[in-house]
Amino acid sequence: MDSEVVVQEDMEGSWTLLSWMASCLMVFGGALPYVPQYQDIQRSGSSEGFSTRVCLVLLIANILRIFFWIGKQFELTLLLQSVMMILTMFAMLHLCCTVQNTNRVSTRQHRLSDLDFRYFWKWSAFEDYLLFCFGFTVLCAVVTLLLLDSAVFVETLGSLAVMFEAMLGFPQLLQNFHNCSTKGMSVKMVLLWTAGDIFKTTYFVMNESPAQFWVCGSVQILIDVAILLQVLFYSQDTRVKLG
Repeated sequence: MDSEVVVQEDMEGSWTLLSWMASCLMVFGGALPYVPQYQDIQRSGSSEGFSTRVCLVLLIANILRIFFWIGKQFELTLLLQSVMMILTMFAMLHLCCTVQNTNRVSTRQHRLSDLDFRYFWKWSAFEDYLLFCFGFTVLCAVVTLLLLDSAVFVETLGSLAVMFEAMLGFPQLLQNFHNCSTKGMSVKMVLLWTAGDIFKTTYFVMNESPAQFWVCGSVQILIDVAILLQVLFYSQDTRVKLG
């Protein structure tokens, strides 16, 4: 009888450890794909192959998710993941701004205060990205404060958050299509996106997270696969051009 209790306690301890490790991977794993891309930009001194609109999509998605958590308190792990992702996107934007300003030939700078939509999210100063996110956060806070008691609003907030997150890879997909190349984009980043999206979608299903989360994950996997197909297609096209 005692041995059965010991075995049961060991199993519970192992499950707790695995659950804790999965939670840590969820929090920090989302930032890992950007490490190789960050290193590639530093090494090449160019950010041309990376779409900074990926950062825009993820910042909006995770700010919305934080306010969704206020209205519907799901796993704390997902809240911490959002905070980590926001910090990661700011790090990516800071690097891109630094590299672009170093390589800039013209003295003309584009600022948020210019209110020129043609250069939206193409600003020269990192501070403008911070200011935009601060303004968006304040707007979300005011609207959430007014409508927090509405279940429809809270669910809509969650749906918007995961809809934006599901489009994470879409700006990169478009940029690759526009450039007819994946040069400058880290393939390791996309492979890690794919692995992470498969992992987190499985995590959402197993933990019975709100349906919005696993639907988001499924869409992300499809976009990841499309980008990997671009890598294969454009690399073949390059070989043909080079004879």
